[in-house]
Amino acid sequence: MNEEFDEIRPYHDEELPQVFEELIADPAFRQVVEAVFPEIPFEMLANRMRTCKTKLEFQKMFGYALMQKFIQNSTDGVSLDNSALTDKGGAYTYISNHRDIILDSGFLSKLLVDEGLNTVEIAIGDNLLIYPWIKKLVRVNKSFIVQRGLPMRQMLQSSARMSRYMHHTIADKKQSIWIAQREGRAKDSDDRTQESVLKMLAIGGEGDSIDRLMQMNIAPLSISYEYDPCDFLKAREFQLKRDNPDYKKTTADDLKNMQTGLLGYKGRVHFRIASCINLQLSGIDRNLPRQELFIRIASLIDQSIHSGYRLYPGNYVAADWLDGEKHFASHYTEEEKQKFEAYIHQQLARIDLPDKDEAFLRTMMLQMYANPLKNHLHAISHD
Repeated sequence: MNEEFDEIRPYHDEELPQVFEELIADPAFRQVVEAVFPEIPFEMLANRMRTCKTKLEFQKMFGYALMQKFIQNSTDGVSLDNSALTDKGGAYTYISNHRDIILDSGFLSKLLVDEGLNTVEIAIGDNLLIYPWIKKLVRVNKSFIVQRGLPMRQMLQSSARMSRYMHHTIADKKQSIWIAQREGRAKDSDDRTQESVLKMLAIGGEGDSIDRLMQMNIAPLSISYEYDPCDFLKAREFQLKRDNPDYKKTTADDLKNMQTGLLGYKGRVHFRIASCINLQLSGIDRNLPRQELFIRIASLIDQSIHSGYRLYPGNYVAADWLDGEKHFASHYTEEEKQKFEAYIHQQLARIDLPDKDEAFLRTMMLQMYANPLKNHLHAISHD
């Protein structure tokens, strides 16, 4: 066992019995579990936990059921297209745009299990691990921890360790990974890969930067939610930041975002995994200046993600509404237009601000739905 990774890795299966007992004894964990599964006595759930010998067994018994519940209660169906992968059972680094803190990776793992495949290990920021039981639970759920907010020198050391861990996970454990293309979500859905994520991936491994990235088997993943339950909270945050540049979200805000994202209506949700980019990476000039190299690779991933979006009537309505035009009128019916407009008005009404700038808030929300369409059209025109 490599002790270097003990602080950040998921638990080993042999560590689970003790962690389960710690979770079961935690009153805060019990309270959450009883709220999520009110129909099952806590002691029965605790005994079921104790029967799980591996993290995958735990995920299939609890995570799968939970994702199924969210799909039934808050979506109109979740689908996966992984037909572009030649070796579906291979170990990939799925780099994706980011819509929901918990559900992006949760839905993906559920969909992979439906295909008879293994679940993913999940990169999760330690800023979300606000209670001890959450940190334990995510490590049971095959998550590894991305340390944030460290001083520069420690941050470099932490990034190097995480990169080595991810390379070890792909090469030695033959285990796929999910990681968001950027720290946090793109609030306006203008999804762009941060070069810093790629630079981190290229620390571990052997050879030059391209060799190291090829060893990670990067497969871009496009996630398309028909409706974003947090759209009104993001719009509210845009105005608060506009009116007060020093505005910072609180822990309570983070919790509200998580709860709204989990329980709010999402409409249809689609995941599309593109083919591994190793062939394209092998064709890039290895003599490019380092910064230009990473910009080129980030752009390659972005084009793949943008090309893979599934678009919904609301994306087209939002673009026309913003522009005051009817360029995309053939992509939606009058009924679909009215439904989306009613949805936007309903979400705007949920924003509680003393100096509410409705025109600004509406524009921010419409951009969230129009940007995936604009990026998709740009990407397919350059394919």
